[in-house]
Amino acid sequence: MFDVSVKWFRVVSSLVTAALLTSCAVGPDFHEPAPPETERYTAEPTVLRTASTDAGNGQSQHFEPGRDLRADWWTLLRSPALNALMRQALANNPNLQSTIASLRAAKEAVYAQQAKFFPLVGYDFNPTRQQSAAVLSPPLSTGVSPQTFNLYTNQVQVSYTFDVWGLNRRTVESLQALADTQGFQVEAAYLTLTSSLAGAAITEASLRGQIDATNTIIALNRKMLDILRQQFNTGYASRNDVALQEAALAQEEATLPPLRKALQQNRDLIAALTGAYAGAQEPRETFKLDGLQLPTDLPVSLPSQLIEQRPDIRAAQEQLHAAGAQVGVATANMLPTFAINGNLGAMNTALGGLLLPANAFWLVGGNATQTLFDAGNLLHTLRGAQGTYEAAGWAYRNTVVGAVQNVADSLRAIQNDADALKAARDFERAAKISYDLAQQQMQTGYANILVLLTAQQTYLQAVIQVVQARAARLSDTVALYQALGGGWWNRPVPPVEKILNTDTGQAATLVDAHYAPDAPSATGWFSNGGPLQALAAVFNGKSSDKPATQTAATSPAAASPIASSPAASAPSAGSQAEASNQSGTTSVAQSGVPQ
Repeated sequence: MFDVSVKWFRVVSSLVTAALLTSCAVGPDFHEPAPPETERYTAEPTVLRTASTDAGNGQSQHFEPGRDLRADWWTLLRSPALNALMRQALANNPNLQSTIASLRAAKEAVYAQQAKFFPLVGYDFNPTRQQSAAVLSPPLSTGVSPQTFNLYTNQVQVSYTFDVWGLNRRTVESLQALADTQGFQVEAAYLTLTSSLAGAAITEASLRGQIDATNTIIALNRKMLDILRQQFNTGYASRNDVALQEAALAQEEATLPPLRKALQQNRDLIAALTGAYAGAQEPRETFKLDGLQLPTDLPVSLPSQLIEQRPDIRAAQEQLHAAGAQVGVATANMLPTFAINGNLGAMNTALGGLLLPANAFWLVGGNATQTLFDAGNLLHTLRGAQGTYEAAGWAYRNTVVGAVQNVADSLRAIQNDADALKAARDFERAAKISYDLAQQQMQTGYANILVLLTAQQTYLQAVIQVVQARAARLSDTVALYQALGGGWWNRPVPPVEKILNTDTGQAATLVDAHYAPDAPSATGWFSNGGPLQALAAVFNGKSSDKPATQTAATSPAAASPIASSPAASAPSAGSQAEASNQSGTTSVAQSGVPQ
């Protein structure tokens, strides 16, 4: 029996090997799209240095074309409060954790499809007791009819569908591309979170600056109102002068509630970004413009680098890759399929001696299937896949055009913001002189109330413009880092992946040895992970010309097509209580962070 089984498996292995060596993958092979046909973001040469002024955040900024981005670019703002909030947000933001969980699901879909590269093996043990009818031939060799007997059947069943046309390879390729798409969606969520939180901090600083400036103007107006009332009591001012100053004071006080409302709503936004409930866990950190430093040396990536750095562009590229693989899937579905199956087992009327050679049996069979008529179903499916592929190509082009526009807009905004702050500072300086002179003249009786009111309003507008211009320089600097991709390719480890117990609201750090990559990659999301990745790489190597051995120090294109689990990376500082699981099963370690 064992000699027969060895020979049988040798035959099957030879057929499988021959089919793999002679098979091909139909459909278009993926090639990376061409880079943008431009090497600049503006029609005119970019001015490498901005204007400067003596106001806060008024220093000149310098553009450095081709310079790489830091992964923790927000630390350039030199705000310990912002750094603390960033750590909290990256650990607890629900949207980021949701995209990470979706990435894990996408990778599992790849691994499930990769299993079809191997034969399906099943085992069956079937004990029965039966009686044959007298009108039938005796089923047993004794020749006595009818017969009542026991029958024990023990067998292994093997089936395998040859991937002659690359149907499974293209399916895996498509799923790998979709998993990579989700991986870049994680990076997009990470970038959106960090830039949104930095922007919210700048907005809070701007609002606090406007509130402080308004309060200063209100205090000056109250002082001036007291002087006018004294002059009215002594006959040196009219009641109309006092009423006009009272109206001006009330008008300026009316600007405070909208600013306070915006500040409170912005604080709620910061709480939500950090994964906390608004009102229940308000952030302790506060922000003012003097606590945020303007980065002076700004990187400017070339358009050819931009397509490797932007997560949305990389995601659109992988969607194009997936759509191209689906064309191959639809093509392969129109071609014949070839399968082989076999049984190897033993049968006996007694359990004892079941495995004796005399009780052995085996069967090997093949199957070829071809659709002859389906009323055009497969043909139209193929044409639909081709249309989707074309649409993905145009969507990729649109994403690249929009990304170049984002960088161009940010560069122009930074240049003009510097000029705006310089002009606002000059306006504030002149308005302050005018306001001080109007106050002095009003106190000595050489000017009427209208001159003072005009000077007050002008000075208030000037102070507010300076505050807004300072905040705009910071905000547009953040927008530039976001437009350039945020430096995710230089991040040594990905965010900690967590699972949420919806019953208790507690989060736990995920530790899963099954996803530990053979060698850590630059980003942590993209590496050689998964139980069948080595075999899949052999099959899919024919369908992609993307370089597989680039380092992140040279280009973010170092990310390879399959994403490994972020749990393979080191945890953040606040999540040290992880438990290793040597058996390869999923385990969790309580982090104690309420969600």
